[in-house]
Amino acid sequence: MDVRQLLNALHVAERLKDTTRHCDTSGGRRESVAEHSWRLALMAYLMRDEFPEADMDRVVQMCLIHDLGEAFTGDIPSFEKTRADEEKEDALLRAWVTSLPEPHRTGLSALYAEMEARQTLEARIYKALDGLEAVIQHNEADLSTWEENEYALNLTYCDDRVGFSPYLTALREAIREDTREKLRKAKTIDTASVSS
Repeated sequence: MDVRQLLNALHVAERLKDTTRHCDTSGGRRESVAEHSWRLALMAYLMRDEFPEADMDRVVQMCLIHDLGEAFTGDIPSFEKTRADEEKEDALLRAWVTSLPEPHRTGLSALYAEMEARQTLEARIYKALDGLEAVIQHNEADLSTWEENEYALNLTYCDDRVGFSPYLTALREAIREDTREKLRKAKTIDTASVSS
């Protein structure tokens, strides 16, 4: 990639620093998509010993690029995102990837296809971590930033993504315990009445 092409790609990626997510940080400001992607990649790096059979460098790559489409559309919370929103984001991302020189065009296209299919261990790990990081961030944010539907959602979100791994299942349960403790301390709802 020549230097101008590299700079152009980095300028697109920089948009994610200013693209905020639905979640707040523990310090009380909106989290950026770039921050989410960074910590997601860090999670994958820190878990590499838990998945010796997986290509964790590939998982880190998936984590780094997974939300690049939001550089074109912004972030839409999962509980508001429609199929039309997904199609628009996918089309804009594909157009951008197609504009890149080889071997990046082919490499990124292959990664995105693998991530979407979720057939490989690496893609399933990345997708689980993506959801888990969001729930962790909600636990770190002040409860006043949560929407009403998130009290129950934070107890169940991503459950369907972790079952293939005892480690990720245990991590999900630890995160759920943190959510219950947060809600108990705030005495906002009867956590026993919310399904786990």
